Amino acid sequence: MPTAQNDDNESSEAGDGRWLGDALPAVSLSKAQARVVDIIVRNPQLASYAEIAQIAERADVNNSTVVRAAQTLGYRGWPDLQRELRARYLVHISTEETLTEHGEHRSPLHDALTHDIENLRQTLESNSAADTEAAIATLAAARSILVVGVGSFAGPAGVMAHLGSTMGYPVALENRAGVHLATAVNTLGPGDVLVVVNMWRSTKQIIVAADAAHEAGAAVVAITDMRRGRLATSIADHLLIVPSEGISFFQSVTAATSVVYGLLAGMQAAQPERSRAAIRRTQQLWKDLDIYLD
Repeated sequence: MPTAQNDDNESSEAGDGRWLGDALPAVSLSKAQARVVDIIVRNPQLASYAEIAQIAERADVNNSTVVRAAQTLGYRGWPDLQRELRARYLVHISTEETLTEHGEHRSPLHDALTHDIENLRQTLESNSAADTEAAIATLAAARSILVVGVGSFAGPAGVMAHLGSTMGYPVALENRAGVHLATAVNTLGPGDVLVVVNMWRSTKQIIVAADAAHEAGAAVVAITDMRRGRLATSIADHLLIVPSEGISFFQSVTAATSVVYGLLAGMQAAQPERSRAAIRRTQQLWKDLDIYLD
């Protein structure tokens, strides 16, 4: 992991807080909390990676003030806020700069696995059982389900569509965007569910399509790394937060894929007889089509 710098990173964009988007809502803060926010706004790299004690020292406050500032801004605490800050920071640096941020690796495989273990721990911490169960209930009752993900994030989207269909759910995958996305979303309405897998940079086409589905009456389940933003706050009926930072220039889909597995397991448990019957039919088709060697 990168080491937070000690010097202020005061580019014009950093100084006016544009890199933060809507991560820091306009709420009433004490003078001490306002100093914490000022440090965050002016120091993107520091805010994204520093220990809480470093932020407290720079703002001339104690650690508990940093925690209270995060909670006043609507987050569970400093780790929750920092995950949002880091997601915003990584969007605003180039792919090449991301390589610099992550530095060299002692062992790429070891570092990747260790980092994903931490991503999984944060995912468990960020999503309550109630949040997950509500999303599963919506999916289990769906008339149809459309799963959308492009680029790297088509991976977990494809897993969900493939295994959901294997269990007998009416699940379709859209991973091409453009006119294909428009056509697929145009069929959605009340009783349907759109699952959006969108992390790192918000994809305009996907956000607009999700908004259209929401307006048409479909429920939207969002798997994303940002707790705020248009998808999270205005469109999603169910929000599942997953860290997506990897150890190189690319994002990790490990946590998102694990969330998908959890949703699928819940969907199977919600419709056990239908799932078993569909799985039996699928296995028979494997034999009839002579797909596997054994």
